[in-house]
Amino acid sequence: MVILGSMKKWMLITLVLIVGAVGSVYISLSSTAEVFKTCEIMGLDDIEAINFSRHDSVLVAASTLYQGNPLKNFMQGEQYREAWSTPVKVPIVFLDTLMGGMKVIDEGGGKQTHSLKLRAKSGAIYTMRGINKDPKALVPDFARKLGLENIIVDGISAQHPYAALVVSKLAEKGGLLHTAPRAIFVPKQDILDKHNSKYGNRLFLLEHETEGGINWTPYKDVVEIMDTDDLQQLRMQHGKLVTIDRSALVRARLFDILIGDWDRHAKQWGWVVQKKNENYKAIPLPGDRDNAFFNIEGLIPTIIANKNLLPGLQAFDKEIDYLPGLVMPFDIYFLKNTSVDVFIKEAHFLQSALSDEVIDQAFKVWPERIYKLDAIDIIETLKVRRDNLVAYATDFSTLINGHEYLSEPLKGSEDKSSDEVAVACFECD
Repeated sequence: MVILGSMKKWMLITLVLIVGAVGSVYISLSSTAEVFKTCEIMGLDDIEAINFSRHDSVLVAASTLYQGNPLKNFMQGEQYREAWSTPVKVPIVFLDTLMGGMKVIDEGGGKQTHSLKLRAKSGAIYTMRGINKDPKALVPDFARKLGLENIIVDGISAQHPYAALVVSKLAEKGGLLHTAPRAIFVPKQDILDKHNSKYGNRLFLLEHETEGGINWTPYKDVVEIMDTDDLQQLRMQHGKLVTIDRSALVRARLFDILIGDWDRHAKQWGWVVQKKNENYKAIPLPGDRDNAFFNIEGLIPTIIANKNLLPGLQAFDKEIDYLPGLVMPFDIYFLKNTSVDVFIKEAHFLQSALSDEVIDQAFKVWPERIYKLDAIDIIETLKVRRDNLVAYATDFSTLINGHEYLSEPLKGSEDKSSDEVAVACFECD
């Protein structure tokens, strides 16, 4: 009877603990009640009544959705909550006068980023990418049924809203192309027309598009800036006359590892294609830096980011948790059989180019309040990862070359036939 009573007592305690844990999850999630809303204009009561043409800048927070509390911070981590809710000063932009006048082409973006493609008077194509995210499309049905959809929404707080601004400065010093993003506020305006409700009165990154338009890069003899599936088709048309700059791509991928940008699939790359005589050479153009400096904290994100569940989802820590999880199909497709010497050479180049002084200076692009919140910790981590980059490069090369060739099309070219793109690798023919 004593043993039975003790068992019942421990079962009751266990049940209470489980109920308490589940309750804590639901309470912490309920504090992120919305999935997307207009950026908050600090100190202004009625945004619709403001005549933005009378102002040249605005103080605005990227989002107030991710503000935390002690329970939420424990369960889901502090992440970059303060950066999201801290107001920053950004210029107000009217598209009809920007760069001689912009024309809206169409909507773009992935599953969580609202974006508009724009054409400048010069013919250059730009993208207006929402800093705030709308991850509704990423929420699985079971999460909605259980009332857990906001665990996906709140996960955006692990992304730094202004990471791309720093990354472009670092990329430039590292001899890599970038899309030159800058933060702007776009009020509602006639040129947005039917897009006003979705894109008006919001905070954006304005940056070069990774395909199309005139050549805005420093490279000469450029015939086109194209996306990955167009490059694949060009290769099928012209065979071995089309090559990629492997050294530049290796450097770019090592740079991704350095900054902790773990999600680098084929649709996030453009290619600057040069033509000399009959030969084409494609230089990689990275885009979409949402996941640079990705910060995973808290009980729930730490469980989700387990290498056995989501091996690619990794925090920006001083030590890389699981390098095999960072090998993408993109790497196998383009870089399999690349000599390890190329990886080592490019790692040494980045170590030299990204000195302590260069790294420190790059973060000065952030507004002072954002810098004080996050820069010091990120800088310290970045320098440690840089110092270990040669070892990472060597292992990364080994991992890529150890994979079999692909058996499925790259993301973005799934609808192409074998006559249009090679499935196994870029230089398989």
